[in-house]
Amino acid sequence: MSDLKLDAEALYLVLKKGVQRLLTPDTALVGIWSGGAWLAERLAADLGVASGVISSALHRDDFGSRGLAKADHTTLPFDVNGRDILLIDDVLYTGRTTRAVINELFDFGRPASVQLAVLVDRGGRQLPIEAAFSAARVALGSDQHLRLARSEDGRFSFEVK
Repeated sequence: MSDLKLDAEALYLVLKKGVQRLLTPDTALVGIWSGGAWLAERLAADLGVASGVISSALHRDDFGSRGLAKADHTTLPFDVNGRDILLIDDVLYTGRTTRAVINELFDFGRPASVQLAVLVDRGGRQLPIEAAFSAARVALGSDQHLRLARSEDGRFSFEVK
């Protein structure tokens, strides 16, 4: 459906450099389930920072029509209060998932700050959400989907449908 070719591993290296510039001594990475969680896990290991996983399932504005999506539950193995939180996601599109995870995050406490870093920003925002850092910006049709995949050996790739 698309001739778009994105090198997810190369973009990961760009994301790592961008995230490194955003870190403070009190930063914890919080990966948005699922692609963002994979990225945050690898970034945390590479950069030596705390990380957790957050799910948007309970705060989505389309919960009534979608139901409870199959996703891991939120796991934040650190105190959110007063912490600088860097949300990590694979693809930023409408902003609705980001809004939902911010609501979920505040169920756990009040962070000092919240920023967002993404592997790919595909535009098309429906809410006033903007990433502090994005490794790439791409234009896709509203009928197209971009999804991060992870192989058994932990390498990233993209699927465009």
